[in-house]
Amino acid sequence: MDITLYIRELLFGHDCVIIPDFGGFIGNYIPSRVEKSTGTFFPPSKQISFNKNLNTNDGLLIGKISEANGIDFNEARAIVAKYVAELRKRLDNGETIVFDHIGAIANNGEGSVQFEPDVEANYCINSFGLEAFECFPLEKYDVCKKITEPENTGKKVHLQRIIWRAAVFVPLLILMVAAPLQTDVFKPKVETSTLNPLVTLDFEYNKPAVDKSVSIEENVIVTPLDETENAAVEISEKPVIEEKIIPVVNKYQLIVGSFQSSLNAQKQANALIAKGFVPEVIPAANGFFRVCAVECPDIETARFKRDSILSMFPETWILRKE
Repeated sequence: MDITLYIRELLFGHDCVIIPDFGGFIGNYIPSRVEKSTGTFFPPSKQISFNKNLNTNDGLLIGKISEANGIDFNEARAIVAKYVAELRKRLDNGETIVFDHIGAIANNGEGSVQFEPDVEANYCINSFGLEAFECFPLEKYDVCKKITEPENTGKKVHLQRIIWRAAVFVPLLILMVAAPLQTDVFKPKVETSTLNPLVTLDFEYNKPAVDKSVSIEENVIVTPLDETENAAVEISEKPVIEEKIIPVVNKYQLIVGSFQSSLNAQKQANALIAKGFVPEVIPAANGFFRVCAVECPDIETARFKRDSILSMFPETWILRKE
């Protein structure tokens, strides 16, 4: 069974697809770019590379084959093992193995594997349907000639006519707006009154009655209130709205190494600590110990941080947490 089809499907959604006991295909994100020499614009892409050291079974490829064909996991693993044995045999015979729309693998004569990617294949989902195109600069367009062209005299005459009309009609318009404001035509016929009752006419006529009421108020004896009436009224506090802090969920891990021995994994973690990282040794389901350098909340951040540490740890790959 040729499993190239399943590898291609997985490369669209994952940055690393491992063929157990053979190697792993890694997708490296490349942003959009332009070649000024040829005037060609290229969309974002995911360039595929091959690392023979990534040969530990992570269950991704075997699980895909098992799900697609409706077979048992062990049966799918046996299919992959048989396929890998055929690949190694062909490489030992000096053949070049071509993975359609992925690349070609061959031995370089020194015992190491050489991978040549397919440059026309693009596994970046965000670039689906986009192709490279050429855009050349405009020719026969002289900016100096455009600047030094004589002005159109007709436009100047037209501008003078507009200014003359504005000088005549603007004063008339101002006069038409200001004239009604000087008359009582638009003024509302509403009499205003003061809010002070001491200056009203009714107060002058009723002044004796007011003086009498004032004298009565002065003779009133104010009795103290009961202690219960003097009790302080509790002011209800405003309800405190608790802000819900949504924790940041890190869904992606940068794995710099996977080891069968926990001691080797701890050595790798100590190397990360010396570089200023806060690593974590994670036991995997297959019995290996993975060394995680950084956890990221999204795939874009994970890709950016992976590219920044590839020079120190070239075998770094991204793992999505379950």
